[in-house]
Amino acid sequence: MPRIALKIDVDTDRGTLEGVPRLVSLFERLDVRATFLFSLGPDQTGRAVKRAFRRGFMGKVRRTSVLKHYGLKTLLYGTLLPGPHIGRRRGSIMRDVASHGFEVGVHTYNHVKWQDNVAGQDEAWTRRELTLARDEFAQIFSRAPAVHGAAGWQVNRYVPRLEQELGFQYASDGRGTGPFVPVANGSAVEVPQMPTTMPTLDELIGRPDLEGVDPIDHLFSLTEGHPERDHVYTLHAELEGNTYLEAFERLIRGWRDRGATLIDLAAYAASLRIAELPRCEMVEGTVEGRSGTLACQREYS
Repeated sequence: MPRIALKIDVDTDRGTLEGVPRLVSLFERLDVRATFLFSLGPDQTGRAVKRAFRRGFMGKVRRTSVLKHYGLKTLLYGTLLPGPHIGRRRGSIMRDVASHGFEVGVHTYNHVKWQDNVAGQDEAWTRRELTLARDEFAQIFSRAPAVHGAAGWQVNRYVPRLEQELGFQYASDGRGTGPFVPVANGSAVEVPQMPTTMPTLDELIGRPDLEGVDPIDHLFSLTEGHPERDHVYTLHAELEGNTYLEAFERLIRGWRDRGATLIDLAAYAASLRIAELPRCEMVEGTVEGRSGTLACQREYS
């Protein structure tokens, strides 16, 4: 059975306050390692309402009960309510995660701003947002971050080179089939990518094409079908740390019972032989069950 690196995207203030401690407790109880990637600036989740006009977004809202998972208050942040600054408000929680031995890294500074805008922005805008996130992380943890995982799996052509320039050692920014060296503007970048390789739980719940198959059983089938292949599985503190917690515990217990090794991104990155990794680009693509386009791995020719 494979190794499965667990990556937790923490998008919101509520996810940091409530979901993160629940997941830490679960992982410690089961002796599991994982990487927590934090949103470090203002929570402006309410501004994501513009995504309602994207194809497939409202279908996902109906399938996954967004209001129940995020709460009304969070869905008003940045519109009718001022968005709290997550790093300043919840820094002690983030440091507590690290003190328990879990890897911590950068998800984003402003989640909605990055996810909804980065694909069309220039180098200066991208540099500013990445630098804000890096510096806020350093303020909280008194050290530089090693890992970046882009909000919403959204990047542009400047991100890989800026990750290298700003000191990130490895990243998990997109979706794909396995680790690779990113090629940006025709040249390789020294920050290896470990893309998310499996669908997330919220992408599977309520999907009619699964014809009633339990999402957890579907995820088991993906790893059992290719036992020699390693994976990166992304979960969200707002979901698996909340109403999906019981289902997620069943998933990780099931993977362990089937012989999988659950690790964090740091352990996965340390095992890679960079010179042997394929060279790939990150291009816009789609993923079943998720609206809009995402950064997807494509072999470089």
